[in-house]
Amino acid sequence: MNLLLLATVVAAGISLVVLVVHMTGGTRRASFADAKAAAERFAIDFPDLRPSSVYLTQDGTCAFLELPNSRVGVVHAVGDRFLTRLIARSDLSGTPRASAHTVSLRLRDFTWKGGEFVFADVVTAYAVEDLFTALPRRIWEKSS
Repeated sequence: MNLLLLATVVAAGISLVVLVVHMTGGTRRASFADAKAAAERFAIDFPDLRPSSVYLTQDGTCAFLELPNSRVGVVHAVGDRFLTRLIARSDLSGTPRASAHTVSLRLRDFTWKGGEFVFADVVTAYAVEDLFTALPRRIWEKSS
């Protein structure tokens, strides 16, 4: 077979697969319409925990939930699905920092390392930072 013809067939095949994935919704990213939707999604994985406050990022792809007993929950969009986590102080890699509308969060979890999260206003960004600052330190945890 001619090399040029083979390259053309392979390129057309790859383009067709990418187009089909896109048309069937494979490139769609999940997001929340509001804080209530984020709390409902969190309740699917943790039905016994009811958040007192929900802080939604500006693009609606991540929510931070204030839970009883100074706990923090996170629901984050990964593709068209959601990753749900309970965060403890021992999960943090460094101290979360807010600056302007953004909170920088780094986690020790290899499945989700955290990131930079942009909020609609400065007050919300600092409220999320305060959630992580208020996490209790257990006696058996090593000091950083």
